[in-house]
Amino acid sequence: MKIAVAKEIDPLEPRVAASPDTVKKFKALGAEIAIEPGAGIKSGLPDSEFTAAGATVSADALKDADIIIKVKRPEASELAQYKRGALVIAIMDPYGNDAALKTMADAGIAAFAMELMPRITRAQVMDVLSSQANLAGYRAVIEGAEAFGRAFPMMMTAAGTVPAAKVFVMGVGVAGLQAIATARRLGAVVTATDVRPATKEQVESLGAKFLAVEDEEFKNAQTAGGYAKEMSKEYQAKQAALTAEHIKKQDIVITTALIPGRPAPKLVSADMVKSMKPGSVLVDLAVERGGNVEGAKPGEVVDLDGIKIVGYTNVAGRVAASASSLYARNLFSFIETMVDKKEKKLAVNWDDELVKATALTKDGAVIHPNFQPKA
Repeated sequence: MKIAVAKEIDPLEPRVAASPDTVKKFKALGAEIAIEPGAGIKSGLPDSEFTAAGATVSADALKDADIIIKVKRPEASELAQYKRGALVIAIMDPYGNDAALKTMADAGIAAFAMELMPRITRAQVMDVLSSQANLAGYRAVIEGAEAFGRAFPMMMTAAGTVPAAKVFVMGVGVAGLQAIATARRLGAVVTATDVRPATKEQVESLGAKFLAVEDEEFKNAQTAGGYAKEMSKEYQAKQAALTAEHIKKQDIVITTALIPGRPAPKLVSADMVKSMKPGSVLVDLAVERGGNVEGAKPGEVVDLDGIKIVGYTNVAGRVAASASSLYARNLFSFIETMVDKKEKKLAVNWDDELVKATALTKDGAVIHPNFQPKA
């Protein structure tokens, strides 16, 4: 059983799919590990750390590999190097990318999307959305603090008092909760909002204040999977009015609202942005899916008369060493379920709920029910 760790070809992707720790764990499962040269350099992991853990570093690492692990979906140029039947496991971004799925199917690989992992107890350690969103939420506050020209905590000095920064977090999933916790640690006064009623208690437990129109619709605004439901136009209007008044008084707004497979909901209008004080900052974590903030641009910091909209993409990748370490652990935990520990060989159970939920392609076809080609 040969596992290969691919080097990312996207120059803007600094993460890597393995760590020295997971290399040792794969070796214990009986796997040979081969890594493309320089795969971990941008995450602070030189080749020597992988070889010390028992991996082989080789330009031919992908050749004949049974399993190939990556951060991002492979491009067509990469697929040419993979053997037919290989399992390729990565963050696949399948929504709206039918052509890319067909290309993977045509290459004969079995592609697995880590972000489709079901949110069940046994898969918690494999939940890549949570591991990466946690770091993105932390980093969003750091980016906001860097762009904000003032201190976060209240400081009382002989020369005068510096007031605490006011931070408003919109969307209280994993990223939002970490943003709240980080902003609180830095000494900010934090408020937060979400359409899911269950988040109110979580927000308050972190010492922040919850802001929402708490009507009947709000009480039923969560799917069985724990995601936010799309709200009615009436509710959205009421919530927008409340939010608009609140945003005027904030120093930093961090938006984290994303529903898988859909464009990001617009939470902050251009008028709301303009209502903020010069020197204020908005950090949009949903910019890759269209953004929560009107005027946000992917990969850019937009300055509108002194109000900054930070639209960095791949925010978890801006903490590459930590992000790679957690992602590598997510991958190992999933692959471990596909290995026969006695025989020390690959034994995929295609009826396993984790495999069914994440498998996109197999035997030349797209097999995931959500991404079947339309007739």
